[in-house]
Amino acid sequence: MKKFLAMLLLLPALAFGSEGGITLDRAPDRSGDLTALQNGAKLFVNYCLNCHGAALMRFNRLRDIGLTEDQIKANLLFTTDKVGETMKTAMTSKDAKAWFGGEPPDLSVIARAKSSEKGSGADYLYTYLRTYYRDDTRSTGWNNLAYPNVGMPHVLWELQGQRTAKYVEEKDPHDHSKTIHKFEKFEQLTPGTMKPGEYDVAMADLVGFLQYMSEPVKNTRVRLGVIVLLFLGIFTVAAWRLNVAYWKDIK
Repeated sequence: MKKFLAMLLLLPALAFGSEGGITLDRAPDRSGDLTALQNGAKLFVNYCLNCHGAALMRFNRLRDIGLTEDQIKANLLFTTDKVGETMKTAMTSKDAKAWFGGEPPDLSVIARAKSSEKGSGADYLYTYLRTYYRDDTRSTGWNNLAYPNVGMPHVLWELQGQRTAKYVEEKDPHDHSKTIHKFEKFEQLTPGTMKPGEYDVAMADLVGFLQYMSEPVKNTRVRLGVIVLLFLGIFTVAAWRLNVAYWKDIK
């Protein structure tokens, strides 16, 4: 009981592992939506930062998504006193090992690290955050379709509500003498504070912020890349015409 209460009070967030045997949902693009990124930052600080750190991300970088220093100090500084410090978790390594058996991973570049042949890291995270369900056989009481037998509880369950997963038995297409346990649908047990559509939007915002953390200058890089390509294109045309003019009188 003490261990379970500690997990709830600390509100640990995401623990990530290999993808389950499901098709990943495509994550909405939030890279150019500052309001969505700000909401994602709020969700990250309130639900993830209690256990997962982001050692490569400083709070003052949130000014890049439209937040002022005063807003950062007033709303997002819970684990540090200075805006220039990194996003450190309040949980110690000793407590993490005692409560979870290991230290939760740093989330600085998780959106890039989780990309695979099945989809982008954002697709995985978006699917993961939306496929938790109640499972009384697990010590935490939760399981996940994207990460079967996940070790972390569903800390966002108050927003989404509690669901159970319904499975059906089907003939194995490769061996008709056998049956397979196949997921059919989720069934809502208790409502959350958000409607299903609102929860999906919130998770898209959170994933968008995790993407931003993985590469804060991505939009700048893409913009500069377009400018360089346009310059090279114009330069190529100019060089071609100069070459034609230079050689026109030479037979």
